[in-house]
Amino acid sequence: MTSSSPRRPGPIALAALALWIGLLALISYWMAGQAYHWLPVQASNAAPLVDGLFSFETGLGSFVFLGVLSVIAWVVLMHRAEKYDISDAEPIEGNTRLEVIWTLIPLAIVMAIAVYAMRVNHELGVLGPMEHIHPNNPVEAQGGYPGDRLPAESIEVIARQWSWEFRYPESHVSATELHLPVDQTVTFRLTSDDVIHGFYIPAFRLKQDVIPGRAIDFTLTPTREGRYRLRDSMFSGTWFATNQADVVVESADAYQSWLKQAASEPLQSGLSDAVGEYEQRQKLSNPGWATVRPAPAPQVNVPGSNTLPHDS
Repeated sequence: MTSSSPRRPGPIALAALALWIGLLALISYWMAGQAYHWLPVQASNAAPLVDGLFSFETGLGSFVFLGVLSVIAWVVLMHRAEKYDISDAEPIEGNTRLEVIWTLIPLAIVMAIAVYAMRVNHELGVLGPMEHIHPNNPVEAQGGYPGDRLPAESIEVIARQWSWEFRYPESHVSATELHLPVDQTVTFRLTSDDVIHGFYIPAFRLKQDVIPGRAIDFTLTPTREGRYRLRDSMFSGTWFATNQADVVVESADAYQSWLKQAASEPLQSGLSDAVGEYEQRQKLSNPGWATVRPAPAPQVNVPGSNTLPHDS
């Protein structure tokens, strides 16, 4: 008994396949465009780069997913065994051409993502999102920034369990609400008083771990006025979900006015939801599980507000 050679697809089948692949490409392109709407507003110069990479990966992933789903559907619908057919399937030896194809296609996809990601990472490095990691001591006071390049604005960020404190050294202002001038590069000096925290503003698309015993310089440029939300992206203990703060991006004039007004305010307790929740819990007859006592609320000029609506 001899088996017949497989029949080659005709022109109509090839045209139908080409049309179907084109349809999948159009759907994937549409999905890539929709991916931008799933993310918060773009509020920094890094956001378009990160969103572009996410859109590219979404479109590529959609095409692969729909392609695999199409092959599964074709096999299930067109190559089903007869109702009462319980015979063994036809033995088929390896197909070198097929092996090469399904090796090269994933390789091309992975390399495309890697090249795009490296290009975005390089451009982010040019923008300067993270430049120096050094021991937590006044390095700049001794030798200055590398290349004598001073940032346009420098803000000290102190993370604690569970509150954020922002200090503006030149204006002698401290706050638990972060204010930034729009379209001006800002360098943050990130430090932690206790454990690892995560400095993450979704609208800015940049995140940096804050490591105890280290001072990390983190640079970005806000590009959209509004009120946003800073979140602790690292699990830092019981009340890490409350470790949030508002980020206000405003015009340069409004920013300078805020600094001037803040400098005239007396020191007072800053915002710390963890402190209030901890105190309420201790009043209960059964306070529950043991937990770390929150650090005292920092003494600041401007507590700000964590109840106002924000964009993200």
